[in-house]
Parts: sequence; C-alpha cells; structure tokens
Amino acid sequence: MSELSPSIARNIIERVGSSGQPPEYGFQFFSSGLDPYLSAIDTEYLSSFIKDGGSVFKMVVGTYGGGKTHFLYCVRDIAWKHNFVVSYVSLKPEECPFHKLELVYKAIVLGVVPPVSPEELMSGYEQGMVSFLRIWYGQKLQEFRSKGISQDSIREQLYSEAESISGIESISFTKAIKSAFVALTEKREEDFSNICQWLCGEGYDRRTHSRYGILQKIDKTTAFTMLRSLGQWVRQIGYNGIVVLLDEAERIPSLSTKQKEIHLNNLREIINESGRTAFQGIMIFYAVPDENFLEGRGQVYEALKQRLATVFEELNPSGVKIELERVVTEPIPFLCDIGSKLSKVYEVGYNHIFEQAPVQQMINSIAGDAYEQRFGDIGYKRLFVQKLVQGFNFLRIKGTVPSIKDLR
Repeated sequence: MSELSPSIARNIIERVGSSGQPPEYGFQFFSSGLDPYLSAIDTEYLSSFIKDGGSVFKMVVGTYGGGKTHFLYCVRDIAWKHNFVVSYVSLKPEECPFHKLELVYKAIVLGVVPPVSPEELMSGYEQGMVSFLRIWYGQKLQEFRSKGISQDSIREQLYSEAESISGIESISFTKAIKSAFVALTEKREEDFSNICQWLCGEGYDRRTHSRYGILQKIDKTTAFTMLRSLGQWVRQIGYNGIVVLLDEAERIPSLSTKQKEIHLNNLREIINESGRTAFQGIMIFYAVPDENFLEGRGQVYEALKQRLATVFEELNPSGVKIELERVVTEPIPFLCDIGSKLSKVYEVGYNHIFEQAPVQQMINSIAGDAYEQRFGDIGYKRLFVQKLVQGFNFLRIKGTVPSIKDLR
C-alpha cells in the first residue's frame, strides 16, 4: 500500500467507521467484487461509445448501505481518468426532487467537476458551474500566455475562444457561456455573477439577463434542452462528455400520487433522451434502493418496466439495470475480503500491526453476524464495516478479540 499515507488511511477508517459510507478518495483501497462490472463500463462505454458521442442510461439498484455510493464513486474515478466531467447528485426531496426536472438540472450544474487529482480530492476542491467556467478560462489564459505573445494578442485569442462556441441547441445557453467567458476576460465580475445565476438555475430576470442575450427561463419545459446543451458545450471545450450520477435519497412512496406520476414520466423521458443523437457524450446513472416505485398499474408503469427490464452484467453490458446484489455471489468471502483490506488500511492509519490469526477470526465473526442481519433496515455491508472498525479499535486497545456482544 505504497500510495496509502497515514492521513488518508485515518480518513478512510473514520468515514466508514462512523457513517458506514466511503470517503471521496480512498475507497479504492478496500473495494471488492466490482471489477467485472466496472471493467465493462470502462471498455464498453467510457473508453469508446460515450467518448465517441453516444449516450446511455443505467439504473443502479442497491439497498441503503448496500454499496450504491461506493459504486458511483468508482464510476466517477473511471470517468475522470477518461477526461469526462462528472456531476454527483444526491436527490434529496427538499433540494432536488426528481419530479421537478428544473431542480435536477440545477443540482447537476452545481455538482459538475472536471477531472481532479487524489490530492485535490483529499484537500478539498471546488465544484459547480462557476468554478468550472473559471477553470476553463484559466486553462485558456495559461495556454495563450505560454506562447509568449503580447497581452493584446492574448486578449484577442480569448475573444476568439469565446466566439468559437457554436452549434449548441440552446441559443440562450450559448450566449450565456460566451458572455461569461468574455466577462472573465474583461474582469467584469458583476456581469459574470449575473450570467452564472441563470446558468445555475437560480432564476431569470428579464431586465438583468436579456442584455446578455439570455431570453428563456430554465423550467421543466427547458430542463432537457439545457442538459443537452451542457453536454454539447463540454465536448466542444475538450472534454469527452459528462457523466451524471443521480443518487436517489428519497423513497418514492413518500410522494403524492401526482408527484409520483411526474417522477415516473420524467424518468421515462430521460431514458428516451439517452437514445437520441442530440444527447451526445452523456452517461447517466440513476441509483435507487429498490424497485418498489415501479409497482403500479397504468401505461407509465408498463412503459418503464419494459425499458428497465434488461439486466446489466459482464456478458450483457447493454442491460439497463445494474443489480449490486448480483455482484456478490458469495457474501461471506466478499465481506472477509473487504475486512482484510480494511485491516491493512487500519494498520497504516494507526501505525499498528495486528497478529494475523486474531484479526482474521474477528473479521470472520463480524462478517457472519452482519450477513445474518441482511434483512434489517441497514444494509449488511454498511453494518459490517461499521462494526469492523469498532472491532479493530477494541482489538488494538484491549489486545483481545471482541465478542459480537461487545460490539452491540
């Protein structure tokens, strides 16, 4: 584990031991069993089809605490390696409910992040459209400066860069991007802020925004147009596309009947959009805890069931539905493998070496107990890593293997 520093290791242990969730960086050191699925996503999509302008939708099914976020982080890591912009969105009911597409678009643009290094992930990084536009401008400014040309020539090249943006579906989006870039070039921060307010879905004021050529609101009727335009622009400025990771934190049954119908219709429309040529270089993952929201009668239910019927696997990467439980064919050995990897992480983080026999005995015991509770409210994978870290602490401090009762 030459790449694993004590500070990274401690962060991993603190994160999984407290909330049971993976850290943004470091999950790689205890991943297990996902390679066949991730390899298929890499070779069949991100390094080829999506990079070449294709688009696709995948639904990830996994219980709460069943590894959805870990899986999405793995996908994000692969996407960044292939020069994709990524937006991870937690679909919280009070912030960006899926039955309101304009709020989903807003969450996507507020979450966009170009490829970042492990160091940036650890130390903190900026995300969202405002930061992304500044990064684009900064990269172009540095590129032109490196040519050793005059300030006037640099400014002319920056103007040319803005003018080169074309062929994007939304004229308002195009004009907003161009105007934002020019505002940065001319150091007009107030104008830049006004434009970003609209681009980020934070409202439309005709008097303020029309002078930049922005003539349409971002609402449920224009959200898809804006998303397609975002994907088209990202490819124009040198990235291979955008990967959107939608993590559903809201149980669908909590919605009203009308909201649920809109939710399902929006999901059907997203699946349909991903098959159209205008939806270029966009890969969408929609992670849900179960498929209960598909239980109902009516055309929209049947239409969705048909679109989500095929199962993604190594021999059928075209399948839409990624079932995380199918990844794990032997749950106990799977948990023990994660446990062994986490024990090494713990040793680095605490500068402590476990004796192999006692720690393996503890891992096996906790794995069996966690799997027995697989039908509880907490996913057995999350329960396992939380109890395991508790066990590591017990073993390090007391020097004896804890019983399951000690970890209650």
